[in-house]
Amino acid sequence: MLEQFVPFIGLIIFGNIENLILASQGVVAGVNPRILGLLSIIVVLIWIFIGFVATEAAMQYSNYITFLGGLAIVILGLQSIHGAVKNLRKTKRGE
Repeated sequence: MLEQFVPFIGLIIFGNIENLILASQGVVAGVNPRILGLLSIIVVLIWIFIGFVATEAAMQYSNYITFLGGLAIVILGLQSIHGAVKNLRKTKRGE
């Protein structure tokens, strides 16, 4: 049974990293941690549901899906780093 999920291992790892990046961006932006946590849990449950329902249909596209997931992680990571650097510079200047 688990063999069908092997092509999506990279996406599972990328998804967890993406969730951490989005959570850190929310914390930096000053979002209420309870709301952020609740929204994060809701999104994870939606992805679990989609994963169970659409796995068979998505198998032929697993390489593309993993690539797009990885690309999204890179883009979100760069965006997060940019925001953090901008925030650090603003803090150092005393603004």
